Amino acid sequence: NVACFGVKIHSSTFYIHKFSKLHNIYHTYTHRIIRNLQYKMKIALSAPLISALLCYNYNQVNAFTVSTPLAPRATASLLSSSFLKSATLNEAQTEPIINVEKANDTTKSYLDDGFVFGLENSGLSRPKGKVAQIVVDGDKLETEPYQVAMVATTFANHATIALFAMYQLLQINNFNPVLTVVQSVLCIASSWIIADFGSGVLHWSVDNYGNGRTPVMGNIIAAFQGHHTAPWTITERGFCNNVYKLCLPFGIPTVVSIALLAGPSHPLVSLFFTTFCTLEIMSQEFHKWSHMTKSQTSPLINKLQDFGLTIRRTPHAQHHLAPFEGNYCIVSGVCNPILDKIGVFRMMEHAVWKMNGVESNAWKLDPELKSRTLRGEYAQEVGKRVRRN
Repeated sequence: NVACFGVKIHSSTFYIHKFSKLHNIYHTYTHRIIRNLQYKMKIALSAPLISALLCYNYNQVNAFTVSTPLAPRATASLLSSSFLKSATLNEAQTEPIINVEKANDTTKSYLDDGFVFGLENSGLSRPKGKVAQIVVDGDKLETEPYQVAMVATTFANHATIALFAMYQLLQINNFNPVLTVVQSVLCIASSWIIADFGSGVLHWSVDNYGNGRTPVMGNIIAAFQGHHTAPWTITERGFCNNVYKLCLPFGIPTVVSIALLAGPSHPLVSLFFTTFCTLEIMSQEFHKWSHMTKSQTSPLINKLQDFGLTIRRTPHAQHHLAPFEGNYCIVSGVCNPILDKIGVFRMMEHAVWKMNGVESNAWKLDPELKSRTLRGEYAQEVGKRVRRN
Protein backbone atom coordinates (compact mmCIF):
# COMPACT_ATOMS: atom_id res chain seq x y z
CA ASN A 1 0.00 0.00 0.00
CA VAL A 2 2.80 2.37 0.85
CA ALA A 3 4.48 1.56 -2.44
CA CYS A 4 1.30 2.11 -4.36
CA PHE A 5 0.71 5.34 -2.55
CA GLY A 6 4.27 6.46 -3.42
CA VAL A 7 3.65 5.63 -7.09
CA LYS A 8 0.46 7.63 -7.07
CA ILE A 9 2.21 10.59 -5.52
CA HIS A 10 5.00 10.34 -8.09
CA SER A 11 2.47 10.11 -10.92
CA SER A 12 0.57 13.09 -9.63
CA THR A 13 3.78 15.08 -9.34
CA PHE A 14 4.68 14.12 -12.90
CA TYR A 15 1.32 15.25 -14.29
CA ILE A 16 1.41 18.43 -12.27
CA HIS A 17 4.85 19.17 -13.67
CA LYS A 18 3.65 18.49 -17.22
CA PHE A 19 0.58 20.68 -16.69
CA SER A 20 2.79 23.44 -15.35
CA LYS A 21 5.02 23.31 -18.44
CA LEU A 22 2.00 23.36 -20.75
CA HIS A 23 0.59 26.29 -18.81
CA ASN A 24 3.87 28.19 -19.15
CA ILE A 25 3.97 27.49 -22.90
CA TYR A 26 0.32 28.58 -23.29
CA HIS A 27 0.98 31.71 -21.25
CA THR A 28 4.09 32.57 -23.29
CA TYR A 29 2.34 32.19 -26.67
CA THR A 30 -0.75 33.98 -25.45
CA HIS A 31 1.41 36.88 -24.25
CA ARG A 32 3.17 37.03 -27.63
CA ILE A 33 -0.14 36.99 -29.51
CA ILE A 34 -1.49 39.82 -27.36
CA ARG A 35 1.70 41.87 -27.86
CA ASN A 36 1.47 41.27 -31.60
CA LEU A 37 -2.16 42.41 -31.65
CA GLN A 38 -1.31 45.49 -29.58
CA TYR A 39 1.48 46.38 -31.98
CA LYS A 40 -0.84 46.07 -34.98
CA MET A 41 -3.52 48.14 -33.26
CA LYS A 42 -1.01 50.90 -32.53
CA ILE A 43 -0.06 50.98 -36.20
CA ALA A 44 -3.70 51.05 -37.26
CA LEU A 45 -4.59 53.81 -34.83
CA SER A 46 -1.54 55.91 -35.64
CA ALA A 47 -2.13 55.76 -39.41
CA PRO A 48 -4.88 58.44 -39.45
CA LEU A 49 -2.74 60.66 -37.24
CA ILE A 50 0.21 60.28 -39.58
CA SER A 51 -2.04 61.03 -42.57
CA ALA A 52 -3.43 64.10 -40.85
CA LEU A 53 0.05 65.37 -40.06
CA LEU A 54 1.13 64.74 -43.65
CA CYS A 55 -1.91 66.62 -44.95
CA TYR A 56 -1.31 69.49 -42.54
CA ASN A 57 2.32 69.89 -43.56
CA TYR A 58 1.37 69.44 -47.21
CA ASN A 59 -1.26 72.20 -46.91
CA GLN A 60 1.37 74.43 -45.35
CA VAL A 61 3.51 73.83 -48.44
CA ASN A 62 0.49 74.65 -50.64
CA ALA A 63 -0.19 77.86 -48.75
CA PHE A 64 3.36 79.11 -49.06
CA THR A 65 3.64 77.95 -52.64
CA VAL A 66 0.49 79.75 -53.84
CA SER A 67 0.09 82.88 -51.81
CA THR A 68 3.33 84.17 -50.31
CA PRO A 69 6.45 85.76 -51.79
CA LEU A 70 8.58 83.53 -49.54
CA ALA A 71 7.38 80.43 -51.35
CA PRO A 72 10.75 78.90 -52.42
CA ARG A 73 12.41 79.36 -49.02
CA ALA A 74 9.37 78.18 -47.04
CA THR A 75 8.79 75.21 -49.31
CA ALA A 76 12.42 74.16 -49.12
CA SER A 77 12.47 74.35 -45.33
CA LEU A 78 9.30 72.27 -45.06
CA LEU A 79 10.42 69.67 -47.56
CA SER A 80 13.80 69.34 -45.86
CA SER A 81 12.24 68.35 -42.54
CA SER A 82 12.73 64.74 -41.49
CA PHE A 83 9.00 64.18 -41.35
CA LEU A 84 8.37 65.05 -44.98
CA LYS A 85 11.49 63.19 -46.08
CA SER A 86 9.77 59.97 -45.05
CA ALA A 87 6.58 60.90 -46.91
CA THR A 88 6.08 60.48 -50.65
CA LEU A 89 3.69 62.87 -52.41
CA ASN A 90 2.04 61.09 -55.26
CA GLU A 91 0.39 62.64 -58.30
CA ALA A 92 -3.06 62.82 -56.65
CA GLN A 93 -1.60 64.77 -53.73
CA THR A 94 0.09 67.37 -55.93
CA GLU A 95 -3.11 68.06 -57.89
CA PRO A 96 -4.61 70.58 -55.36
CA ILE A 97 -1.75 73.04 -56.02
CA ILE A 98 -2.84 73.27 -59.64
CA ASN A 99 -6.47 73.60 -58.61
CA VAL A 100 -5.72 76.46 -56.22
CA GLU A 101 -3.79 78.32 -58.88
CA LYS A 102 -6.67 77.83 -61.32
CA ALA A 103 -9.16 79.00 -58.69
CA ASN A 104 -7.24 82.26 -58.35
CA ASP A 105 -7.64 82.86 -62.07
CA THR A 106 -11.41 82.28 -62.15
CA THR A 107 -13.80 85.19 -62.13
CA LYS A 108 -16.29 85.94 -59.37
CA SER A 109 -19.98 85.22 -59.77
CA TYR A 110 -23.02 87.10 -58.53
CA LEU A 111 -22.95 84.80 -55.45
CA ASP A 112 -19.48 85.89 -54.33
CA ASP A 113 -18.42 88.70 -52.04
CA GLY A 114 -16.67 91.46 -53.97
CA PHE A 115 -18.77 90.90 -57.07
CA VAL A 116 -18.77 94.32 -58.78
CA PHE A 117 -19.61 94.84 -62.42
CA GLY A 118 -16.90 96.97 -64.01
CA LEU A 119 -13.98 95.62 -62.01
CA GLU A 120 -11.47 93.24 -63.57
CA ASN A 121 -12.56 89.62 -63.01
CA SER A 122 -15.90 90.86 -61.68
CA GLY A 123 -17.71 87.95 -63.28
CA LEU A 124 -19.58 89.95 -65.93
CA SER A 125 -18.62 91.69 -69.13
CA ARG A 126 -20.73 93.91 -71.36
CA PRO A 127 -21.71 92.02 -74.55
CA LYS A 128 -21.48 93.72 -77.90
CA GLY A 129 -24.78 94.86 -79.29
CA LYS A 130 -28.17 94.69 -77.60
CA VAL A 131 -27.88 91.11 -76.43
CA ALA A 132 -30.01 89.96 -73.48
CA GLN A 133 -27.95 88.59 -70.61
CA ILE A 134 -29.35 86.58 -67.69
CA VAL A 135 -27.34 86.92 -64.47
CA VAL A 136 -29.18 84.86 -61.86
CA ASP A 137 -29.16 81.09 -62.31
CA GLY A 138 -32.62 79.81 -63.18
CA ASP A 139 -33.92 83.24 -64.21
CA LYS A 140 -35.92 83.46 -67.43
CA LEU A 141 -37.30 86.20 -69.65
CA GLU A 142 -40.54 84.28 -70.19
CA THR A 143 -43.44 84.98 -67.83
CA GLU A 144 -44.39 82.04 -65.63
CA PRO A 145 -47.90 81.32 -64.24
CA TYR A 146 -46.75 81.68 -60.63
CA GLN A 147 -45.46 85.18 -61.42
CA VAL A 148 -48.84 86.17 -62.83
CA ALA A 149 -50.57 84.76 -59.73
CA MET A 150 -48.22 86.56 -57.37
CA VAL A 151 -48.58 89.93 -59.09
CA ALA A 152 -52.34 89.64 -59.56
CA THR A 153 -53.05 88.77 -55.91
CA THR A 154 -50.68 91.48 -54.69
CA PHE A 155 -52.30 94.26 -56.74
CA ALA A 156 -55.80 93.02 -55.89
CA ASN A 157 -54.93 93.16 -52.21
CA HIS A 158 -53.38 96.63 -52.47
CA ALA A 159 -56.36 98.00 -54.44
CA THR A 160 -58.83 96.58 -51.91
CA ILE A 161 -56.99 98.09 -48.94
CA ALA A 162 -56.63 101.47 -50.69
CA LEU A 163 -60.34 101.63 -51.59
CA PHE A 164 -61.36 100.55 -48.11
CA ALA A 165 -59.07 103.22 -46.60
CA MET A 166 -60.74 105.88 -48.75
CA TYR A 167 -64.18 104.63 -47.69
CA GLN A 168 -63.12 104.86 -44.03
CA LEU A 169 -61.87 108.40 -44.71
CA LEU A 170 -65.23 109.24 -46.27
CA GLN A 171 -66.98 108.02 -43.11
CA ILE A 172 -64.69 110.10 -40.90
CA ASN A 173 -65.46 113.16 -43.09
CA ASN A 174 -69.23 112.59 -42.62
CA PHE A 175 -69.49 111.49 -46.24
CA ASN A 176 -68.10 114.77 -47.58
CA PRO A 177 -66.85 113.69 -51.06
CA VAL A 178 -64.90 116.86 -51.90
CA LEU A 179 -62.89 116.81 -48.68
CA THR A 180 -62.26 113.07 -49.05
CA VAL A 181 -61.03 113.45 -52.64
CA VAL A 182 -58.72 116.35 -51.74
CA GLN A 183 -57.21 114.48 -48.79
CA SER A 184 -56.80 111.32 -50.85
CA VAL A 185 -55.08 113.16 -53.73
CA LEU A 186 -52.69 114.95 -51.36
CA CYS A 187 -51.93 111.65 -49.62
CA ILE A 188 -51.23 109.86 -52.90
CA ALA A 189 -49.08 112.76 -54.18
CA SER A 190 -46.96 112.82 -51.02
CA SER A 191 -46.61 109.03 -51.19
CA TRP A 192 -45.51 109.35 -54.84
CA ILE A 193 -42.67 111.71 -53.82
CA ILE A 194 -41.59 109.57 -50.86
CA ALA A 195 -41.80 106.44 -53.03
CA ASP A 196 -39.39 108.06 -55.49
CA PHE A 197 -36.98 108.69 -52.63
CA GLY A 198 -37.55 105.14 -51.35
CA SER A 199 -36.80 103.67 -54.76
CA GLY A 200 -33.54 105.61 -54.76
CA VAL A 201 -32.53 104.25 -51.35
CA LEU A 202 -33.42 100.70 -52.42
CA HIS A 203 -31.61 101.09 -55.75
CA TRP A 204 -28.52 102.54 -54.05
CA SER A 205 -28.40 99.77 -51.45
CA VAL A 206 -28.73 96.83 -53.87
CA ASP A 207 -26.31 98.39 -56.37
CA ASN A 208 -23.61 98.87 -53.77
CA TYR A 209 -23.95 96.21 -51.09
CA GLY A 210 -24.60 92.48 -50.83
CA ASN A 211 -24.59 89.71 -53.42
CA GLY A 212 -26.68 86.81 -54.62
CA ARG A 213 -26.39 85.00 -51.27
CA THR A 214 -27.82 87.88 -49.24
CA PRO A 215 -30.95 86.61 -47.40
CA VAL A 216 -34.35 87.69 -48.82
CA MET A 217 -32.85 90.33 -51.15
CA GLY A 218 -30.21 88.16 -52.87
CA ASN A 219 -32.03 87.75 -56.21
CA ILE A 220 -32.97 91.43 -56.31
CA ILE A 221 -29.36 92.46 -55.59
CA ALA A 222 -28.01 90.16 -58.31
CA ALA A 223 -30.59 91.39 -60.80
CA PHE A 224 -29.86 95.08 -60.17
CA GLN A 225 -26.08 94.68 -60.24
CA GLY A 226 -26.23 92.46 -63.32
CA HIS A 227 -28.53 95.00 -64.99
CA HIS A 228 -25.49 97.23 -65.54
CA THR A 229 -24.06 94.60 -67.87
CA ALA A 230 -26.90 94.55 -70.39
CA PRO A 231 -29.47 97.23 -69.48
CA TRP A 232 -31.69 96.40 -72.46
CA THR A 233 -32.39 92.90 -71.07
CA ILE A 234 -35.14 94.38 -68.92
CA THR A 235 -37.04 95.52 -72.02
CA GLU A 236 -37.58 91.91 -73.07
CA ARG A 237 -39.40 91.00 -69.86
CA GLY A 238 -43.17 90.92 -69.57
CA PHE A 239 -44.88 92.96 -66.86
CA CYS A 240 -45.30 90.16 -64.30
CA ASN A 241 -41.86 88.72 -64.98
CA ASN A 242 -40.37 92.17 -64.44
CA VAL A 243 -42.05 93.19 -61.17
CA TYR A 244 -42.80 89.97 -59.28
CA LYS A 245 -39.55 90.00 -57.27
CA LEU A 246 -40.58 93.26 -55.60
CA CYS A 247 -43.85 91.68 -54.49
CA LEU A 248 -41.86 90.00 -51.73
CA PRO A 249 -40.71 93.06 -49.74
CA PHE A 250 -43.64 95.29 -50.77
CA GLY A 251 -46.37 92.70 -51.03
CA ILE A 252 -49.39 91.50 -49.08
CA PRO A 253 -47.76 90.84 -45.66
CA THR A 254 -46.27 94.35 -45.52
CA VAL A 255 -49.41 96.23 -46.54
CA VAL A 256 -51.80 94.15 -44.43
CA SER A 257 -49.58 94.56 -41.36
CA ILE A 258 -49.47 98.34 -41.76
CA ALA A 259 -53.22 98.55 -42.30
CA LEU A 260 -53.89 96.50 -39.16
CA LEU A 261 -51.50 98.63 -37.11
CA ALA A 262 -53.08 101.86 -38.44
CA GLY A 263 -56.60 100.69 -37.67
CA PRO A 264 -59.87 102.19 -38.91
CA SER A 265 -59.20 105.53 -37.24
CA HIS A 266 -56.14 106.28 -39.43
CA PRO A 267 -57.15 105.49 -43.02
CA LEU A 268 -54.68 108.01 -44.47
CA VAL A 269 -51.81 105.94 -43.04
CA SER A 270 -53.12 102.84 -44.79
CA LEU A 271 -53.67 104.75 -48.04
CA PHE A 272 -50.21 106.33 -47.90
CA PHE A 273 -48.28 103.09 -47.40
CA THR A 274 -50.46 101.09 -49.78
CA THR A 275 -49.69 103.65 -52.50
CA PHE A 276 -46.03 103.65 -51.49
CA CYS A 277 -45.68 99.86 -51.79
CA THR A 278 -47.60 99.81 -55.07
CA LEU A 279 -45.29 102.43 -56.58
CA GLU A 280 -42.20 100.59 -55.35
CA ILE A 281 -43.38 97.50 -57.20
CA MET A 282 -44.27 99.57 -60.28
CA SER A 283 -40.88 101.33 -60.17
CA GLN A 284 -39.32 98.37 -61.94
CA GLU A 285 -41.81 98.77 -64.79
CA PHE A 286 -41.17 102.54 -64.93
CA HIS A 287 -37.49 101.60 -65.01
CA LYS A 288 -38.11 99.33 -67.99
CA TRP A 289 -39.90 102.12 -69.88
CA SER A 290 -36.86 104.38 -69.43
CA HIS A 291 -34.76 101.83 -71.37
CA MET A 292 -37.22 101.68 -74.27
CA THR A 293 -37.44 104.06 -77.18
CA LYS A 294 -40.52 106.19 -77.76
CA SER A 295 -41.48 103.99 -80.68
CA GLN A 296 -41.48 100.95 -78.39
CA THR A 297 -43.78 102.46 -75.76
CA SER A 298 -47.37 103.62 -76.02
CA PRO A 299 -48.31 107.34 -76.34
CA LEU A 300 -49.71 107.22 -72.80
CA ILE A 301 -46.37 106.08 -71.38
CA ASN A 302 -44.57 108.77 -73.35
CA LYS A 303 -46.93 111.38 -71.91
CA LEU A 304 -46.34 110.12 -68.36
CA GLN A 305 -42.60 110.50 -68.92
CA ASP A 306 -43.00 113.95 -70.47
CA PHE A 307 -45.03 115.13 -67.49
CA GLY A 308 -42.41 113.73 -65.10
CA LEU A 309 -44.78 111.24 -63.49
CA THR A 310 -42.44 108.35 -64.33
CA ILE A 311 -38.66 108.29 -64.74
CA ARG A 312 -37.54 109.73 -68.09
CA ARG A 313 -34.98 108.23 -70.44
CA THR A 314 -32.21 110.85 -70.40
CA PRO A 315 -31.92 111.29 -66.61
CA HIS A 316 -31.81 107.56 -66.03
CA ALA A 317 -29.19 107.13 -68.75
CA GLN A 318 -26.90 109.21 -66.51
CA HIS A 319 -27.06 106.45 -63.91
CA HIS A 320 -25.57 103.97 -66.36
CA LEU A 321 -22.27 105.81 -66.45
CA ALA A 322 -19.63 104.18 -64.25
CA PRO A 323 -19.23 104.19 -61.30
CA PHE A 324 -23.05 104.24 -61.11
CA GLU A 325 -23.04 106.60 -58.15
CA GLY A 326 -26.09 108.77 -58.82
CA ASN A 327 -29.59 109.13 -60.28
CA TYR A 328 -30.82 106.17 -58.24
CA CYS A 329 -34.50 107.19 -57.96
CA ILE A 330 -36.60 105.35 -60.56
CA VAL A 331 -40.26 106.13 -59.80
CA SER A 332 -40.29 109.64 -61.24
CA GLY A 333 -36.72 110.82 -60.70
CA VAL A 334 -38.00 114.03 -59.12
CA CYS A 335 -35.74 113.50 -56.09
CA ASN A 336 -32.54 112.81 -58.03
CA PRO A 337 -31.28 116.42 -58.55
CA ILE A 338 -31.56 117.42 -54.91
CA LEU A 339 -30.21 114.12 -53.54
CA ASP A 340 -27.19 114.17 -55.85
CA LYS A 341 -26.51 117.87 -55.28
CA ILE A 342 -26.48 117.45 -51.50
CA GLY A 343 -24.62 114.15 -51.73
CA VAL A 344 -27.07 112.14 -49.61
CA PHE A 345 -25.87 108.77 -50.88
CA ARG A 346 -22.22 109.68 -50.27
CA MET A 347 -23.15 110.59 -46.69
CA MET A 348 -24.84 107.22 -46.30
CA GLU A 349 -21.84 105.38 -47.75
CA HIS A 350 -19.54 107.23 -45.38
CA ALA A 351 -21.79 106.30 -42.45
CA VAL A 352 -21.79 102.63 -43.46
CA TRP A 353 -18.01 102.65 -43.80
CA LYS A 354 -17.63 104.18 -40.33
CA MET A 355 -19.91 101.55 -38.80
CA ASN A 356 -18.46 98.38 -40.33
CA GLY A 357 -15.66 99.31 -42.74
CA VAL A 358 -17.57 98.04 -45.81
CA GLU A 359 -16.92 99.97 -49.02
CA SER A 360 -19.64 100.62 -51.56
CA ASN A 361 -19.25 99.16 -55.03
CA ALA A 362 -19.10 102.71 -56.42
CA TRP A 363 -15.99 103.29 -54.29
CA LYS A 364 -14.40 100.13 -55.64
CA LEU A 365 -15.01 101.29 -59.19
CA ASP A 366 -13.78 104.84 -58.55
CA PRO A 367 -11.07 105.26 -55.86
CA GLU A 368 -11.22 109.03 -56.35
CA LEU A 369 -14.90 108.97 -55.36
CA LYS A 370 -13.92 107.15 -52.19
CA SER A 371 -11.23 109.72 -51.41
CA ARG A 372 -13.62 112.63 -51.92
CA THR A 373 -16.26 110.99 -49.76
CA LEU A 374 -13.83 110.30 -46.92
CA ARG A 375 -12.77 113.95 -47.08
CA GLY A 376 -16.41 114.97 -46.64
CA GLU A 377 -16.89 116.16 -50.23
CA TYR A 378 -20.27 114.55 -50.78
CA ALA A 379 -21.69 116.52 -53.73
CA GLN A 380 -21.76 114.52 -56.94
CA GLU A 381 -19.56 115.74 -59.79
CA VAL A 382 -21.72 114.66 -62.70
CA GLY A 383 -19.74 116.48 -65.36
CA LYS A 384 -16.57 114.51 -64.59
CA ARG A 385 -18.09 111.09 -65.05
CA VAL A 386 -17.06 109.05 -68.06
CA ARG A 387 -18.61 106.04 -69.71
CA ARG A 388 -16.84 102.75 -69.09
CA ASN A 389 -17.18 99.33 -70.62
